[in-house]
Amino acid sequence: MTTTTLTARRTPARTGTTGDPAARARRKRLLHWIAVHSLALAAALFFVLPFVFVFLTSVMNDDQAMSGELWPHEWNWSNYVTVFKTPGFLDWWKNSLLYAGLGTLFTVCSAIPVSYALARFRFRGRRTAMLLVISTMMLPPQVIVIPMYLVWAQQLHLSGSLWPLIIPMAFGDAYSIFLLRQFMLTIPQEYIESSKVDGCGEVRTLLKVIIPMAKPGIAAIALFQFFYCWNDYFGPQIYAAQNPAAWTLSYGLESFKSAHSVNWNLTMAATLLVMAPVIIVFFFAQKAFVEGVTLTGVKG
Repeated sequence: MTTTTLTARRTPARTGTTGDPAARARRKRLLHWIAVHSLALAAALFFVLPFVFVFLTSVMNDDQAMSGELWPHEWNWSNYVTVFKTPGFLDWWKNSLLYAGLGTLFTVCSAIPVSYALARFRFRGRRTAMLLVISTMMLPPQVIVIPMYLVWAQQLHLSGSLWPLIIPMAFGDAYSIFLLRQFMLTIPQEYIESSKVDGCGEVRTLLKVIIPMAKPGIAAIALFQFFYCWNDYFGPQIYAAQNPAAWTLSYGLESFKSAHSVNWNLTMAATLLVMAPVIIVFFFAQKAFVEGVTLTGVKG
């Protein structure tokens, strides 16, 4: 009887020890995951917390926004309505969409044929042409801003509008050409040769073969250009400062901040509305964006 009692008393202990390895394994996997991703988690918090602060401040009332408190007592969604009712704010939205939309379209349409020629055509001076394209990336825009302004303002009389910023994008962008050319080098030559065997010319090969296969690279340069145009402050300041009807959101936000310098809640609400399109576009297109960027590191 004594042996039976001892065995019965030891049985639960034996059952408990069989469950311990699984629990230890789970804890080990959790600690390993935290250790591996600790830097990523810290970086994510570092980038996300400012957006959280901007959002929380944007829904506070005037007094609380100036008090330094972090959590709103009440959620004032009417701040966004107030921002939209600000005179000129919707015009700034339209101008930013016009600038970013046409600028992106012109850049993509002008970069595709040039990138294809530099990636696939074999002609004398090909490398020299590529070096000239890359060299223009090293030229600061401030160096040529005065002669360019004189041409657009005095010769073409287009100052006070966004067209001096939009029209040049129809003639190519060095960074977009370089990035898309590097992506096109990753497309196997066999596809192009097969299209030639089927009777396709260069233009049809570009439209039917190259462009469908280069969609990630095209998406990458389109996103880069859209972000650049949407956030551009220097260009609208030079060409559109004297005409408030042509201001973009990036430039108009400075005027809004000056007019509401004591209303930090409204300033943060306006800032969030300016950032929102960029965040939404990147969120939906990040897969193509990452793929297009990672496949451009090919030596040509």
